[in-house]
Amino acid sequence: MTQTLRLKKNADRRLKAGHLWLYSNEIDIQATPLKGLEPGAQAVIEAASGKPLGVAYVNPHSLICARVVSRDADVRLDRSLLVHRFNQALALRERLFAKPFYRLVHGEGDLLPGLIVDRFGDVLVVQLNTLGMEQVRDEVIAALDKVLSPQAIVFKNDSSGRRLEQLESEVGVVHGELPDEVLLEENGVRFLAPVLDGQKTGWFYDHRANRAWLNGLVAGKRVLDLFSYVGGWGIQAAAHGASEVLCIDASEIALERVAENAALNGLHEQVAVGHGDVFEALTALRAEGERFDVVIADPPAFIKKRKDIPNGERAYARLNREAMRLLRRDGLLMSASCSMHLAEERLIESVRGAVRHQDRHGQVLYRGGQSGDHPIHPAIPETAYLKALGVRVFRN
Repeated sequence: MTQTLRLKKNADRRLKAGHLWLYSNEIDIQATPLKGLEPGAQAVIEAASGKPLGVAYVNPHSLICARVVSRDADVRLDRSLLVHRFNQALALRERLFAKPFYRLVHGEGDLLPGLIVDRFGDVLVVQLNTLGMEQVRDEVIAALDKVLSPQAIVFKNDSSGRRLEQLESEVGVVHGELPDEVLLEENGVRFLAPVLDGQKTGWFYDHRANRAWLNGLVAGKRVLDLFSYVGGWGIQAAAHGASEVLCIDASEIALERVAENAALNGLHEQVAVGHGDVFEALTALRAEGERFDVVIADPPAFIKKRKDIPNGERAYARLNREAMRLLRRDGLLMSASCSMHLAEERLIESVRGAVRHQDRHGQVLYRGGQSGDHPIHPAIPETAYLKALGVRVFRN
């Protein structure tokens, strides 16, 4: 017997507008009690009138209690639908990129809520971030094998989203054999991707276009890369002509990989590393009289929940202020945020405040977001999370 979830009167407006999420307070629990549904099960979503609106997977214990996977009430999230959606996603990426290094599936942006797949050539790294997706894990593997026949599929299931869904962490190879080295190429520069023990899937493809813009402005410049991770920004800058690059990160392992990636591209002489807390490093560099032509400030999310907004905005303001102190008289700041809850205008405001704090002038030359392999769902503002500002900072 097909399970159903009936919405309260007028609670279908967001769904009709294209949104994929349903909240527990939108469900008519008198007609269809949430507690009666098995977590992770699929159910037909009905309007208050009883009209079918689509199919969603359900988690009664989550605020987002259902996520729509199809507008067709006769369709289910299974291998067949996954193959179809993977082919749709692949067609977009092959239109955008000449080489197989990109995010293949971006959750809601590709109509597959809770699923992330990053492609590193013949290696696929998968994150199943919801219980509903966890329930079809075998179908995900089979569908990816059908569409791409990869050498290896890695599950990198250690996200905070899984913890919210009361799912255990799991990291490992679930299909095929992982090569000793997993390589990727971005903007003409090669990197080793730490797919098993790196952050997220091992790489951040979302900044590809923003890095490409900055790459055109770094020739002959001295560059500081803050929160460098494995060197995505800094090594690309060196490859595009920067005279010196200093990468700073709190992770020694990440910095070891910066050195490896620099050597991979024959850039070991241009790229140096500094280990430690970024804010402490900024203070130390200023005390030493160091100055840079370009500073990249791309931190982890300072705002993970709405309640973090006040403290997070102060952290972004402080970071931009301290980063600007290290810019030469006419310098360039790349200021970024991956915090979904930080509006772009608030990032601009933090930059404006930092500029005026030092009695300097600022010009926003570039406003960027996530690359096309991280498509934004037009009905779900939360899918537009990445902001990047290229700002000229100068004195009279």
